[in-house]
Amino acid sequence: MKAYLFPGQGSQFPGMGRDLFDRFEMAKEMFQATDEILGFDLSAILFDGTEEDLKQTRVTQPAIYLHSVITAKVMGTDYQPDAVAGHSLGEFSALAVTGAIDFESGLKLVSQRAEAMQKACNISKGTMAAVLGLEDNKVEEICQKTSGVVVAANYNCPGQLVISGSLDAITSACKDLKAAGARRALVLPVGGAFHSPLMEPAKTELANAIDSTNFSTPMCPIYQNTTASAETDPNEIKKNLITQLTSPVRWTQSINSMIEMGIKKYIEVGPGKVLQGLVRKISNEVGVSGADI
Repeated sequence: MKAYLFPGQGSQFPGMGRDLFDRFEMAKEMFQATDEILGFDLSAILFDGTEEDLKQTRVTQPAIYLHSVITAKVMGTDYQPDAVAGHSLGEFSALAVTGAIDFESGLKLVSQRAEAMQKACNISKGTMAAVLGLEDNKVEEICQKTSGVVVAANYNCPGQLVISGSLDAITSACKDLKAAGARRALVLPVGGAFHSPLMEPAKTELANAIDSTNFSTPMCPIYQNTTASAETDPNEIKKNLITQLTSPVRWTQSINSMIEMGIKKYIEVGPGKVLQGLVRKISNEVGVSGADI
């Protein structure tokens, strides 16, 4: 059994997608359709823009979604997952390629999600920090004791947990985490407190967009971030997708759930190799690779 994994924000790089654009007519058409739907030239930013250009949330999220969906589609009949999962934004890619939503609806939702998250960032200044070398329960305990908003946001792999919250609370928590024995507690260069209560305004806005989008039963189960369990019911998928903005990404738990279901092979579909690295740290008894296209 095999699962396909879809990356989230942070896996982008300048020139991303150029090889797909040059090699596949389908990719060319999807890039052009994306530019029309978004109302700006995403292709030009990806192919000729700087690393800084690509860090803009309104660019990054549609770009990774587009790259991931194209990669899955050009695999053709080789794309036959027994399960899928996506890291944060990657859930939208996973849903699009399993038929739960169509490509255009997914792209519009991703664009609306990016804009809503940016607005929420403007309302409440926040950030995130990577905590390395400390048990999850210890990180959670320190977050709970810290005054202000600070929560566990990404359970990436054993010994790597990202926290999210207000600037002051993150700074304070990082000091306490280091004192408690964390190897590192490093503030990340991100524009906001994603997967925290500070995203509540974005959640409200995204909920309206998701509720008005048609969802179907996916071709295989999707292990969603908020529950780390298999889901195929469109209404449950919608609910979990809305909750995801203010809830943690339970990536370690999701991979472990898939392993328990007997899935031994994991293929990352999209830019970068971040998820491959995380899966290897979660288990050294499974096969991990990128998409073969």
